[in-house]
Amino acid sequence: MRVEELPLDPEVVEALKRRGIESLYPPQEEAIRKGLLDGKSLVVAAPTAAGKTLIAELAMVSAARRGRKAIYLVPLKAIASEKYAEFSEAWAGLGIRTAVSVGDYDSSDAHLAGYDVIISTYEKMDSLLRHHAPWLADVGLVVVDEIHYIDDSKRGPTLEMLVAHLKNVLPEAQLLALSATIGNVEELAEWLGAEPVVSDWRPVPLKEGVYYGGRIYYADGEVEVVTGATGNAPRDLVNDVLRKGGQALIFVSSRRRAVSLASLLADTVSKHASPREAAEYADRLRRESESKELAKLLGSLVERGVAFHHAGLSYVERRIVEEAFRNTAIKAVVATPTLGAGVNLPARRVIIDSYTRYEVGLGRMPIKVMEYKQFAGRAGRPGYDEVGEAILIASRSHEVDELLENYVLQEPEPVYSKMGTGPAVRSHILAAIASHGYRTREELAKLVKHTLYASQYGPRRLVDRLERTLRYLIEKGFVEDRQGILTPTRLGLRVSELYIDPRTAETVLKGLRAERPKATAIGYLHLIAMTPDMPKLPMRSGDHRRLEALLDAHYPELVLRPEDVEILDRDDYRDYLAALKTALMLADWINELDMDTLLKRYDVGPGDVRAYAETAAWLAYAAAELAKLEKPEKYAELANLHLRIKHGVKEELLELVRVPGIGRVRARRLYDAGLRSIDDLRKAEPAKILSIAGIGVETLRKILEYVGSRKPLPEAGQPEDSRKKGNLLDYM
Repeated sequence: MRVEELPLDPEVVEALKRRGIESLYPPQEEAIRKGLLDGKSLVVAAPTAAGKTLIAELAMVSAARRGRKAIYLVPLKAIASEKYAEFSEAWAGLGIRTAVSVGDYDSSDAHLAGYDVIISTYEKMDSLLRHHAPWLADVGLVVVDEIHYIDDSKRGPTLEMLVAHLKNVLPEAQLLALSATIGNVEELAEWLGAEPVVSDWRPVPLKEGVYYGGRIYYADGEVEVVTGATGNAPRDLVNDVLRKGGQALIFVSSRRRAVSLASLLADTVSKHASPREAAEYADRLRRESESKELAKLLGSLVERGVAFHHAGLSYVERRIVEEAFRNTAIKAVVATPTLGAGVNLPARRVIIDSYTRYEVGLGRMPIKVMEYKQFAGRAGRPGYDEVGEAILIASRSHEVDELLENYVLQEPEPVYSKMGTGPAVRSHILAAIASHGYRTREELAKLVKHTLYASQYGPRRLVDRLERTLRYLIEKGFVEDRQGILTPTRLGLRVSELYIDPRTAETVLKGLRAERPKATAIGYLHLIAMTPDMPKLPMRSGDHRRLEALLDAHYPELVLRPEDVEILDRDDYRDYLAALKTALMLADWINELDMDTLLKRYDVGPGDVRAYAETAAWLAYAAAELAKLEKPEKYAELANLHLRIKHGVKEELLELVRVPGIGRVRARRLYDAGLRSIDDLRKAEPAKILSIAGIGVETLRKILEYVGSRKPLPEAGQPEDSRKKGNLLDYM
């Protein structure tokens, strides 16, 4: 189907042509035939790069032309950022305004009323529903990307309940669910009330095989000899594809393996890399990274055309690596599975270094076929490669047939609801009562009976759990039962709005009610780390003894002491110490220790620190809000702690970090130079502010505008050394 045949405005068609889109891919054409542009709900299951995003774009543009908003939901913030950049560039010329909303769970984001396309994570949209965002009434299309995340134990229940509530709040809205890997598309489509669109078409054909002993055994029976094999499988496969002019993406099971394998491959890859192009990206890493040590290691690898990629890298570091790979300055990337979760980074050859992964309490376990298919889907770069190759590595000869049978020739597993696992039910049942207006057991039973869980397992198990959850919510004071009418208490309503687990609120309130006159930031950070919503740093060898000594040292400061919590076994005590370790890392963060020090002390990268700090800041904010209800005298202390965690600064810098463009690094430099308040900045000569390392003219302009200074900028042409030009680090 040619784009001219689409029932779209001529200017939309022209916009598609300017992007080089002259005709539709088969899955896109099928979606059109099944009513995509007529408002029909669809579930689209097609391989990576088969054009699912364009299907969503066509539906979103169509909705916008009808005066209706479109919501685009993704599981990860990284994907939200990528889609925002993609959609903004593609459709801004048509006057379609795109916004991204991924943070602040205690807001209705009223400003989004002025946008046509809103990109959000599952959790943020769930929060917006709880806050009854008024602009939701204008939504005509809901796109759920990566719908297979319903099978994820962490995000699945939220996605499942989110879809159920959206269908209830927006019964007339079109629903478009997208995935590359679903084993039970028809079942999912039936639950969603949608039509399935299933395709195995790919723009670049895919060859899948297994490597062993210098040979690749493909599923079609072809055997390819890898010349110059050395016995090191990843190196042999990378060298082979680079010799042919392609790129390689290697998936490994751990960060440590990602770094070590990238280092091992450096000499091999450097023979195929362009030193000048790679050096530019290496220089950017060194300028913009928050960790000098990490930048030194990663930069040295990038110079040789290879990189590692994992969640410990900062957002900036990951984006530089991805950009360098897309522009072919980097020839090979060694990545943990986080890269396989939706980020668009295809390569001619995808290598799966290991098909097992360590699971806590279970040891090494085989990955799912679904995950393998996600990895394999990255093989083949449209416009660059005639064929994509996905290669599993076998360590023994008998594994060749096993891997072909169990992965290459296997269909992805069906997705199953995870509503029956973990803490999801209590949080979502409280939200149903407090935020969505369900007032009786019958209404709640009807809600859970319409979940995917009920359709797959039967409603009885979930209804039984519903009753146990209600008893808990009533006993702990979140809900009142007034002759069968369920009413949220003031506490229950606020907990739902704050988007926290009721058990998190229970833990925080226990700490707030404890009389601890010597409690300090460490004590409150430990309280936050004790909640189920806060991930904890892993315990390493030697941590136990060291943390016990630190526990004794910090005991007077703690809000929840060992005797205050239920410690039934060694695992409970280990979790208590892990919370202390997490609190100590956060304390170092708010005391302005640099990333390299944090890396050495806690084995965490910039990405980890930011992720922990973001969650902790949210929980500190929630704790402050709960203090308003229970212990108003503790509100100011916790609100102050929230800001310190958010910005990673000592209390003395809190005024300065309010200024746009001034983060923890620049704020400290200004403070040390005697510019310690907004009033100081207002009175200062612009030349003095500009003399601070990391502050350039544009940043100076923002500062003067914010503080209300009318003093003129320094004359154009004033010299600025490389330090004064600044980089992203200076905003941190």
